[in-house]
This record gives sequence, C-alpha cells and structure tokens, in this order.
Amino acid sequence: MVHPWHDITPSAESGELPEYFKAVIEIPKGSNLKFELDKGTGLLKLDRVLSSAVYYPANYGFIPQTLAEDDDPMDVLVYCTEEIPPLTICEARAVGVMTMLDQGQKDHKIIAVLTADPIYSEFQRASNFPSHIFKLLRRFFNDYKQLEGKEVTVDEILPAEAAGAIIEDSMTRYETQRRKGKIKGLKA
Repeated sequence: MVHPWHDITPSAESGELPEYFKAVIEIPKGSNLKFELDKGTGLLKLDRVLSSAVYYPANYGFIPQTLAEDDDPMDVLVYCTEEIPPLTICEARAVGVMTMLDQGQKDHKIIAVLTADPIYSEFQRASNFPSHIFKLLRRFFNDYKQLEGKEVTVDEILPAEAAGAIIEDSMTRYETQRRKGKIKGLKA
C-alpha cells in the first residue's frame, strides 16, 4: 500500500517546487468532519466532528514529504470550485500563506489554488482573491476550536513568496528527520 505522506513525491508536472506541488486532500470543502492522516497506516482517521457551527471553507490537506514545525505534514488549503474527495492527489500552486497560533504553537497553512480548475487557477496571488474569501477563512480558523475551549489566533495572509520559503523549509526538515529515522509512522 502506498503511504500518502512518504511515498508520493511533492513535485508537480504543472510547474517547479515550491510554487507548484502535489497535495493530498484530507477534508473536502464544506465538511464539518475533521479527518487527519493516521501517520502509521497512511489511512485517514476521523479526529472529531467540529463543535462549532462552521465548515471547512476550502479543500484541506497536506503536501507530501514535508514536515511542519508542529511535526505534521505541511497543511494546505486548496481553493477550487468543487469539493475534492479525501485521499485525492491533486496539483496545486501556492498563492499565499496564513500563519496561526494553535494553543501557542505556530501552525502555517499554505493557501493554494487547484491548477486544473479553470476559475481559481487564474488567481496568481492571495491579493487577487475577493477579500471576503479570506474573511471567511480567518473566521473559520478563529471559531472552529472555540467551543472546545482551545485558543487559536490567526495572522494576516502573507504573499506566495512567503509560502515558498515555508514549503522549502518543511521539505528540508522532512529530509533531515527522515535521514535520522525520526519521522513518526515511518518504518525503518
């Protein structure tokens, strides 16, 4: 069985890393179910039903062979006109990044567009999006854990250049930790 975090290369046919990459979707837009990768099996597990009256405003997943500062794969929000089913591999392009503090820990979210979507693929930068889209995004992440008593703080959306540096850093961190045998769920 292929492990979506370890066995899928992050490079995309549509362009060069870190701007273009493959993403593995965990949660389709519109869902109020929080799925996440089970690091040991590579399957998705249901983490929880969101306790607030909110839903994911974009398809949510991760970039393979990355390791974020929270020891999980790098999170990505893939904007497109449709819901993308869980465990679908898709090609995306970074347009920005949102950083949040989740219970005091830094948690980057790469903002991307689906390269195969004829509408969203035209957006080159987060600043090209209608401002209301990111108001919804920030509101979602400010609210989605509030009823669980967990504190989240969301920063402003940064440009694609900042996203590229964060993606590069997460790929380097993954390579370094993999060589040392310190990736959770990766068999030696």
